[in-house]
Formats: sequence, C-alpha cells, structure tokens
Amino acid sequence: MGDNRAKTLRELAARLDLSITTVSRALAGHEQIALKTRQRVSHAARELGYVPNRAARQLVSGRSGFVGLLMPIRGPNFVDSYLGEFITGLGEGLVSHGLDLFLATVQQGQNELEVLRHVVESGRADGMVVPRIAEQDPRLAYLAMQRFPSVSHGRLREPATPHNWLDSDGEAAFAEAFDLLYDHGHRHIGLVTISDRMTFRHYREAGLEGAIARKGDPSVRLSVESFPRFDRPEGVAAINRLLHRDDRPTAMIGLFDEIAISILEQAAKASIDVPNDLSVIGFDNIAAGAYAPPGLTTFDARIRSSARDLAHMLVRVIENPADQPATRLVRPDLVLRASHGPAPRRPKVNE
Repeated sequence: MGDNRAKTLRELAARLDLSITTVSRALAGHEQIALKTRQRVSHAARELGYVPNRAARQLVSGRSGFVGLLMPIRGPNFVDSYLGEFITGLGEGLVSHGLDLFLATVQQGQNELEVLRHVVESGRADGMVVPRIAEQDPRLAYLAMQRFPSVSHGRLREPATPHNWLDSDGEAAFAEAFDLLYDHGHRHIGLVTISDRMTFRHYREAGLEGAIARKGDPSVRLSVESFPRFDRPEGVAAINRLLHRDDRPTAMIGLFDEIAISILEQAAKASIDVPNDLSVIGFDNIAAGAYAPPGLTTFDARIRSSARDLAHMLVRVIENPADQPATRLVRPDLVLRASHGPAPRRPKVNE
C-alpha cells in the first residue's frame, strides 16, 4: 500500500492546487487568508499527515512559533492554583493559532528581569505574556523599551506608555463583597491582604474601602492584616491575629482564595464555626474553594478563559504591531456557597 502522506509543504500545496505561499500563510493562521481557505488547508494537513517543519518556517517567517511565559519557582512545596489555571487557558488559546507555549523557569535567587531579557534577546519567543503586575513593573518597562509584543494579565496604575492588558475588575468585586456582608448585618470586617505593592491588591482594597465610605455608616469597622505574598507562615500568623482578637471581626475577606481557604482552616482549628460565628469570602474561584468546608463563597475571576483571551490578544499584537494597545476589564461573577451568612448576635456583657 502506498504512502499517501504529504511530507513537504510543496506536496501539500500541489494536492490542494494552491500556491506554497498561500498554504504556508493559511497554516500560520494569517487573517489575510480567507477563513474557508484556512479551514480547508488545516483539514487537508490533518488528513494527509503533514507536519510543518518548524525550523524551516522560522527561517521563512523570522518567527519561533513560541510565546513565552516566565514561571518563578517558589520552593518544592509551593502550590500556585492561579498559575495552573492560567497556563492551561493560555495553552488552549495558543494552540488554535498553531503556536506553542514556552515556559522559562526563574529559579529562587534568580533575577526575573534577567531571565526575561535572555528569552527576548535570544529570539526564543515571538511574544510574552506577563501575569501579576506590580505597581511599578520593570518587566513591562523593559518590553515597552524593546517594543517587543506582549500582553499582561493585570494593568499598571500609572503607565508611562500604554500597554496591552486584560484584567479582572477586583475593585467592583470587593465593593460587592462588602455590600453582601453589610446586607447580612456585618459591621466589623476583617481583610487579610499582602504587603507586596501589586496593582490587583491596590484595586481590590480600594473597592472595599470605597464601598465602606459610600455607605457612610459610622458603626462599620475595617481591620486589616497583611503579610509578604509567598510567606505562608506569616500569612497564617496574620489570619490568627484577626481570629483571636477580643473583638474578632464577624466576617473576613481574603485578598485571594488561598488566603480565604487558610482562614477557613485556621477557624476550624480554633473551633470557630463558619458561617455561624464567622463569614468568609475569597476571590479567584480556584477549584479547591468548592471543596474547602463548608464551601467558599468567592468571585469567579475567569482565570482560564481570560488566559485564552490573552492568547488571542497577543496573536493580534504580533500580527499587527502598529495597532493601538488593546485593553479589557472583566467583571468577576459572585459565586455563592456556604461560607457566608448573617452576622452572629454577640451577647451583651450584662446578659
């Protein structure tokens, strides 16, 4: 039985009665090629077992076919649920454009900016995706200076130059969290946050503080504890400082779900019943939140779908570098579970 495969681009083009240039551009997902033609070429490539020669394509196009993402290594036992969801969505988005995800690890003690420079200047990636943006972020400053195609999950508060970003509206979400708790009778709210100057921290805290100010109720109190973002022992200590106060808050909000889940864990150790004695709300809607007893009320930041959208956005930036920067703010959805409820009635001293 003869081999019916198309082993070269020329053979595939001949089978389709199309030019080599048209087939090459169709496989690369160029929007200048009609969608029906791209679909026809893609289908024929699968049917005929054609596998593009990446090295040859790079020589012709000057592109690597990879999109880069830096992945800091925080330690052997560090689990980052956000990053797992984000990488999955990013890979799903890129594969639809025939691109692959290139992960560049940043070891502990290594300078993240130096790793980024190596990826960019070695030509290993055609674009970069930058998650978790700091208020002053040297990664974005470097990419802007190099005019290198990039998109960020998060935004700068005061960018020196416009940049491409997609972000969750944490400000609106934390305002909604306060309104929910206030309507349930809570007047003393605890916030466990991070000390790192990240823009997502700024906007979420601003949303909570703004909602409290708009309510104009002098009986409302906000107690805040913070810790370095990746220091779990300090995070546990910050949580317990709130849990073991004589005037413990009746509700606590975690800046993100890992913190909120730790609040649930520490409350259980202290025999504090959630939600009867304490309400808890998080943000992100990571998978573990649904299974953390009694089920975490949180906000779905749509991490996976946002990462897919960022992949599509980056492809447009690579293909059309002269376009105006694209920005998008995504409103998170409130996910009501069992970790919140009415404020507990505290007995008076003379009762």
